[in-house]
Amino acid sequence: MKNDFQIEIQKIMDFLPHRYPFLLVDRILEVEPGVSIKGLKNVTINEPFFQGHFPGQPIMPGVLILEAMAQVATILAKLTDPEELADKLVYFAGIDGVRFRHPVHPGDQLILELVNLKRKRNIWKMAGKAYVADRLVAEAELMAAIR
Repeated sequence: MKNDFQIEIQKIMDFLPHRYPFLLVDRILEVEPGVSIKGLKNVTINEPFFQGHFPGQPIMPGVLILEAMAQVATILAKLTDPEELADKLVYFAGIDGVRFRHPVHPGDQLILELVNLKRKRNIWKMAGKAYVADRLVAEAELMAAIR
């Protein structure tokens, strides 16, 4: 059963160790623990990476889109197994099939959708897609290790 409740930034900070400027999730829009999650990142011109990427034509770096996906994936893992993962860190373990389809600009709302593909002990594999409006901007398969 999908929960349509929203998780705001204060609660997100309980799930993730990241802080500004590296916290890349503003809100969780939907979650079905163990199955899928949808998060939101507001992309603003005052992000520090826009100073150099690229002056006069600001574009969100693709690696940061992937990091935002990974942060949303971490929240899904922690919501799926809250007691076991409460005090554990989730590490990026691998990435496959990355495709960047369209640039992400200041003012965009990045919607990050992750679906759990499989979990084997402490390794999770998820399929991620990032959208701006209804346009697919990036996709990848992410692997995470729990420590």
